[in-house]
Order: sequence, then structure tokens, then C-alpha cells
Amino acid sequence: MKEHDLKLCVMIPAYNEEASIRGVIEGIPRKIDGVDCIEVLVIDDGSTDSTVQIAKDAAVDKIVSHFTNEGLGVAFRHGLEASLKRGADIIVSIDADGQFDPKDIPKLIKPILNNKADFVTTSRFLNKSLEPDMPFIKKFGNKILTKIINIITKQNFTDTQCGFRAYSKKAALKLNTFGDFTYTQEVFINLVEKKLRIKEIALKVIYKIDRKSRVFKNPLSYAIKVIMIIIRVIRDYKPLKFFGIPGLFIFSIGFLSGLFMLIRYILTSRTSPYRSLIAFSGVMLILGFLIIILALVVDMIGRQRELQEEILYYNKLKIYYKKNEKE
Repeated sequence: MKEHDLKLCVMIPAYNEEASIRGVIEGIPRKIDGVDCIEVLVIDDGSTDSTVQIAKDAAVDKIVSHFTNEGLGVAFRHGLEASLKRGADIIVSIDADGQFDPKDIPKLIKPILNNKADFVTTSRFLNKSLEPDMPFIKKFGNKILTKIINIITKQNFTDTQCGFRAYSKKAALKLNTFGDFTYTQEVFINLVEKKLRIKEIALKVIYKIDRKSRVFKNPLSYAIKVIMIIIRVIRDYKPLKFFGIPGLFIFSIGFLSGLFMLIRYILTSRTSPYRSLIAFSGVMLILGFLIIILALVVDMIGRQRELQEEILYYNKLKIYYKKNEKE
């Protein structure tokens, strides 16, 4: 590949998708305007069926295999790493279940090609005429989680759970996710915090009623796992608010209860029958103060994390360019 050529890597995380993966692979366009080279990678997350053999028969460019099922979040991270190692300028992630049309990839990457976005994601709810017929519980859960992400990021996204996405090289290099179970919501918070350009586009999604999701098996379990991922991300990226607000709330309770007792003592020279509030006030003041100090310390650590992530980005960038120079 020439130095100025643009490479697109399409990565397909897959776990026991023998029934649909061939159609996804064969549907990926091999010629796209503005793209000089297209490669297809399958990230096999410990499949026990014929997924890997079918991918080999379909002549994909690279298969990354896990010995056991490690989770969609891990498969996604390994897919990004493998794509960057192969010199990708744009990376598309598409599910192996056939819900997304691979022929829509040119539409998905167009904003990146035109330098209008760093991260482009499919929205199932941006255009009402393209909205899939999803079960109520899944649609409701999607809206709740999207609302939570919007509150955290102060954005107005319509769908933060869709798996059909495109990443520029810059976005892929800057992105750091940690969730093993899933990655979809974490990506939004991470890239918004890094001030990268995000664009949603409406594409048709085929929702298969009879298909059992590999991730969304139990609504309550899914919600708990996703919320735990979101909480950890908020802790890491907004530590001052995460610890400071509860600390200030607890300190305020202690201060108000102590103020009440002080005013009562001044007016009546008595503390009974609320004497226990004195100890309660002292405990709450101390606890609140310690949590506020913790918030300041963790915020300082968060600034160090930002510097470390920036250093990591430039280190990845150096490795990327060195590899391309050798090629």
C-alpha cells in the first residue's frame, strides 16, 4: 500500500454466529470511493460452533480468536488493536448477527472521509420511518440508558447502544475502554470527554424477533452490568462531582443539624431531647469533610490520568507511523 493510500478495516466481533456471519462478510463492499484498501477482521470471542471455519472459508483478512468467551467489550478492544496494527485509517465495527446491512458502510464512513466527524454511529431512532420493531422492554431500556449518557455528556444522542459504528484513526487511538461485558455506552463518554466530533446517522436495522441476543439476555442483569460500567466511567472522568457532591451533601446535613442544636441551646440552654444530634452532627461533618478531601485528591489523580492518556495516544501514534514506514 502506498504512503498516501487510505485503509479501511471492518471488524466483526462474533460469538457463535455460524448462521449469519457469512452473509455479513460477503456483504461488505470491497470498493468504496475515497478508500484505497479494505480489509475484514473477525474477532472470535470463544465460539464453539462453526463461526471460525465459515470466516476462513469466506477469506477474511484476519481472525483474532479467544480461547474462551471473554465478553463483547474485550472483543471490541482486541478488534481495535488488530485494526490499528494493520494500519487502519478508518475502522468500522459491525455485528455478526446480520441486523445491519454491510452495504451501508459507505454511508457510515462518509462523515469521516469528509472530515466532518471522528466517530460516526448508527441510530435506530433518529428517523422514525427507519425505527425497527423492537420489544417494548428493549426500547424502554435503550431510552433510559441513552438519557443517562446524555445527562453525563450534556449531549442529545438518540441511540447509545447500537453496534454499527465507524472510528477515525484519531478516535481509535484516543479511545480507552475497560468494560468486559460491553463497550457501547462507555465509548460515548470517553470520546465526548476528549472533545472528539461525534455524529449519528439514521440507517435501517433489521431486528430479528426470534434471535436471542448474546449480550441482552436478561433485562435486569443487563441494566445492572451497564450501569456499573457507567458508574466506573463517571468515577474516572468526573471524580470531583462523583465524590464531591455526596461529600458536600453529607457535610451539609452535619452542618445543618449542628446549627440547629447550637441555635436551640442559645435559645433554651438545653440540648434534650435532641442530644443525640450532637454526635450525629459531628460524625456527618467529619465524614463529609473526608469525602470532600478525597474528591480533591482523586480529581488531582484524574488530571494525571488525562496526561497519561495523552502520552499513550502519542506513543500509539509513533508505533502506527513506524509500522507504516516499514511497510
